[in-house]
Amino acid sequence: MITQKQMANALRFLSVDMIEKAKSGHPGMPLGMADVATVLWSRFLRFDASCPHWADRDRFVLSNGHGSALLYSLLYVTGFQEASLDELKNFRQWGSKMAGHPEMTLLEGVDFTTGPLGQGFAGAVGLALAERILNARYGDDIINHKTYVFAGDGCLMEGISEEALELAGLWQLKNLIVLWDDNHITIDGSTDLTSKTNMKQRFEASGWMVLDCQGHQAESIEQALQKAQTSDRPVLIDCKTHIGFGAPGKENTPACHGSPLGPEVVREMRKQLQWESDPFEVPEEILKEWRTIGLRGKAEREQWEKRLETFSEKDSFLEAFHKRLPSFLTKRLDELKERVVHEQKPLATRKASQQALSVLAESIPFLIGGSADLDAACYTKTSASIPVSAHNYRGNYIHFGIREHAMGAIMNGLAVHGGFIPYGGTFLSFVDYMKPALRLAALMKQQIIYVLTHDSIGVGEDGPTHQPIEQLISLRAVPNVVVFRPADILETIESYETALSLTKTPSALVLSRQELPLLRTDYSENKTKKGGYVLYEPQDQRDITLIATGSEVSLAVAAKDLLDRAGISAAVVSLPCWKLFEEQAIDYQESVLGEAPRLIIEAGSSYGWDRFIGDTGVILAIDQFGASAPGKTLMAHFGFTPENVKEVALRLIELDKGE
Repeated sequence: MITQKQMANALRFLSVDMIEKAKSGHPGMPLGMADVATVLWSRFLRFDASCPHWADRDRFVLSNGHGSALLYSLLYVTGFQEASLDELKNFRQWGSKMAGHPEMTLLEGVDFTTGPLGQGFAGAVGLALAERILNARYGDDIINHKTYVFAGDGCLMEGISEEALELAGLWQLKNLIVLWDDNHITIDGSTDLTSKTNMKQRFEASGWMVLDCQGHQAESIEQALQKAQTSDRPVLIDCKTHIGFGAPGKENTPACHGSPLGPEVVREMRKQLQWESDPFEVPEEILKEWRTIGLRGKAEREQWEKRLETFSEKDSFLEAFHKRLPSFLTKRLDELKERVVHEQKPLATRKASQQALSVLAESIPFLIGGSADLDAACYTKTSASIPVSAHNYRGNYIHFGIREHAMGAIMNGLAVHGGFIPYGGTFLSFVDYMKPALRLAALMKQQIIYVLTHDSIGVGEDGPTHQPIEQLISLRAVPNVVVFRPADILETIESYETALSLTKTPSALVLSRQELPLLRTDYSENKTKKGGYVLYEPQDQRDITLIATGSEVSLAVAAKDLLDRAGISAAVVSLPCWKLFEEQAIDYQESVLGEAPRLIIEAGSSYGWDRFIGDTGVILAIDQFGASAPGKTLMAHFGFTPENVKEVALRLIELDKGE
């Protein structure tokens, strides 16, 4: 009879063999949590290795993602097709699906990309919240599963864990079970060096059930997991473990955290744990037992598929998971465009955003949003918003509190789970709080919309702490993030339309606090989706091209009028999205930018704009912090006035003629 210890040792030695061959990796956690993983995956985790994307499977998140070798070993032994033995042998190498930290876009069976400590823990709160909301909408027969998390001391030290665990307790996410790898070791040594927090009391204070188990005793682990199944709130299981379990001379020390054990230690470990198989070999009877576990959920998954086929709301469910937008959405947005063109009212783009969100929230059942305690400033809440709470999971609006860090990660979880397009609002100056989560969203190719308001020194009296300077370019620098800075209400609506079409890309809408005029009345074509376009083309050949984004586009138009009176032919280009513009054909880009000297106007960092200025261009930007004063005063002080733009343009034209 195959024992749990033998099954766990298969995971241990596969993990060690991977790390030794790669000469890189983190053996400590896989050795320490192999017993817990064995009990969880063999007796509790509901999954089907032959169908990795089954919507009602349990989710497993390895928050301490440096222990990726353990997850890869689990995927291999349970029979996930992409987790082949060859992939294990290619761990951490070029082209491998088994990257240093787990990436869901590389390998089926990885439910969440992890590595930055705490992100997986917080993202799992989003996964669990998604399940509760979908369960409330579709019932137990269609959605009723759990989210299991492995988290280490480092995950719980990161500040994001506090934000996320508070919300999980508030929402009473009974389907969330966190198994804490409590080994008291971090890279620098004992956790006593940096913490004296009573972690169990910390979780209890936020409404969690806290259980204990001996992390190397199968019966103890099983008892804790069994008790967790019936909890009415989220569960933390304190798993007392030994980092590097079984590694002679390195067990219980930081030495086994992030470096291969070495051939001599591995040989001694094989003797100590009575493992006689060669590297990357698992005895047939042990592998057969694991493969049986991998298919254990197949029958249940097939029964679920039959239930879905006869489910009265099947179409709605599939539309949500495939993010199929309603056919009438275009018509409703066109009606909104027609109305705002008719009204011709100046409007801050943050308020324009609310008008767009009102239509979207009424039209798209799987759109879910919220803000970091900024409903009244970011205008993310609409008349169609119904708050989500522990007493009503059927809502579509989330009060995250002052927790941008957790908000970003929880939106990742909502998106990764499936069934939602999340959006969340905060000030642009605070985006750095959730930058790690935003970066992971881009890496995971998730469709998330960030509503970022108060976009420049135009914020005014709140001062430089709230006036973003460098944040805009920092967002533009993140791969696979599409950043929009719309100039008026039409561009704002078009930005949302475009963001909804980008199913594998996060989008950031950067919006103004101050009112902006409507700059065009033709809405027959979504011009924003090309990233940039000519807003105004002079009848005569261009003398200069004024290029701007956001609130500075109306400034460019006003400067163009002054230049017209001076006999200068100026074109105005609105460039709301660099990334989309640079994806257009070169001929189109050149036709928009033109051959005349270019003057770029943006009330933010000049960094990066050199790609658009040409040989003789000039950038009117701000490369210092702002100040506390009325927005108009600041704009004037830093040169963002029609008169100054005109003078800079005239000097540029003269300079160009001189050359």
